[in-house]
Amino acid sequence: MNLETRIQPVRPPLEGYYSRVMAYLCVALVFAAIVFEQGLTPLNGGVVLYALAYPHAVRLLTRWRHKHGRSNLNLIMLAVDGLHTGLFISLCQFSMVPSLVFILLISFTAIIIGGPLYLFSAALLTLTGTVLSAAILAPEPLLISSPLLSFCSLTGGGIFTVVMATFIYRQGRRLEQAQQLVGAEQEKAEQLASNLSKYLSPQVWQSIFSGNQRVTLETRRKKLTIFFSDIRGFTELAEEMEAEALTDLLNNYLNEMSRIALQYGGTIDKFIGDCVMVFFGDPVSRGAKQDAEAAVSMAIAMRKHMKVLRQQWRSQGITRPLEIRMGLSTGYCTVGNFGADMRMDYTIIGREVNLASRLESTAEAGEILISHETWSLTKDLVMCRDKGQLNVKGFSRPMQIYQVVGLRRDLGAAPTFVEHELPGFSMYLDTNGIRNYDKEDIVKALELAARKLRDKVII
Repeated sequence: MNLETRIQPVRPPLEGYYSRVMAYLCVALVFAAIVFEQGLTPLNGGVVLYALAYPHAVRLLTRWRHKHGRSNLNLIMLAVDGLHTGLFISLCQFSMVPSLVFILLISFTAIIIGGPLYLFSAALLTLTGTVLSAAILAPEPLLISSPLLSFCSLTGGGIFTVVMATFIYRQGRRLEQAQQLVGAEQEKAEQLASNLSKYLSPQVWQSIFSGNQRVTLETRRKKLTIFFSDIRGFTELAEEMEAEALTDLLNNYLNEMSRIALQYGGTIDKFIGDCVMVFFGDPVSRGAKQDAEAAVSMAIAMRKHMKVLRQQWRSQGITRPLEIRMGLSTGYCTVGNFGADMRMDYTIIGREVNLASRLESTAEAGEILISHETWSLTKDLVMCRDKGQLNVKGFSRPMQIYQVVGLRRDLGAAPTFVEHELPGFSMYLDTNGIRNYDKEDIVKALELAARKLRDKVII
């Protein structure tokens, strides 16, 4: 059972119908009291019958109008009710208690149907009806109400108030239940969306939900920077480790690399074993130059973070020196949804994708290789070493490639990081990543390590 079948809202015309029935029932009761006191006349008796039949006739007319797709008659019927109220006030000779009750009934009904605007309209129409009917009928004013007439008027008004309060209470309860159901469905939808979002890069997910990306088989050409990486020595490690431990290590590695990729604005395309594919420039681009700089900065950050991961893995008994190798290329690619109508992937294809993959497989452990186009866009930010032209598998001519040394700001007289690694010792210090309130703790840890090293006699 879906949400629509569980929530059955009351149609808007019913609100006016119920209030109108009770209001005209009160009118019939008042004029029945008048008939009892003054005797039956065609006019008074007709008013009683008319008051009992009129609301049901309006209901039938309203249903017929809705069935034929026409606009509702709320405002028109309210106008008629206002004129009726003025007429009833004149017919009861402006008797104070019935007149006040009639005014309260039309006011309450107007608020239920349409709010303050309808209330104002009803007041004007009631005044108009009173003036017109008084001019035609010329009743003799009778301001003081008899006890019976007052009793019937107040009883009818009281019944109207109690019944409508009950109706409004029930409506409120049904609305509260509907809100609870909607809230529960929203929570389910949010949980489902959160679960599904983990199968897509956040940028792609957000572009779909914002309406900027259509879920159709369509592609476009864009200038992107593509990144590939894998772990050198992972295959050999997989032969030595148990499957569960290897899975934990791989998930830890991919989680850390994904965090860095998202930090720099990369769109994670896919994971293939220990291989990570990321691209920059779609669905959000800051320009080809900024995208390329973000991609290379991300690669350098990943290489630095591998030192931290190696320390963690070493504490878990993994002594194999695992290193990351990376390749990047910049150029025009075809990006979009590929596959079938019922199953598609948001990915990229093109020459530059193949080049980035080939550079990654060509790179040595800890090495970042980039294409000439990527180098030309990032040379102001990154220090590179010319590796010359190499024959890359799958390309007919040699490709000019460069090895990334590091960010220029980190290679000056005052670098922001210090790294050193020897058997039994590994340190990576990035001063940009240290928070002020952690500085003293880090200094104490370094001083303690230095004292222990000085005091220990090494044979």
